[in-house]
Amino acid sequence: MPHLDASFAALSDATRRGVLEQLGRADASITDLAEKFHMTLTGMKKHVGVLEKAGLVTTEKVGRVRTCKLGLRALEEEAAWIERHRQLWDARFNELDKVVEELKRKEKVDGRNKS
Repeated sequence: MPHLDASFAALSDATRRGVLEQLGRADASITDLAEKFHMTLTGMKKHVGVLEKAGLVTTEKVGRVRTCKLGLRALEEEAAWIERHRQLWDARFNELDKVVEELKRKEKVDGRNKS
């Protein structure tokens, strides 16, 4: 699942998440993004490159301006992966709740028997 690795690596950075949110509202040039996030042009190009490699952003150069937009690939696989793991954790916590309730019940019974 190398694309999941690339997606989660891209999403691990707050600036890149912000860029995705911004591009969800409207396409933007790398220069506009750099200004919005108070970064150098070189720094923003690197962030956009990571997002582009993960398929989350596409860029198109028209003249001297490179415009960024959301990529065609949505995050369905990533969301499905997260959901599967959320369900596993829910199941584990439910089992833990049962154990805790059983221990509380036994503690009450043991406390009554000692009186």
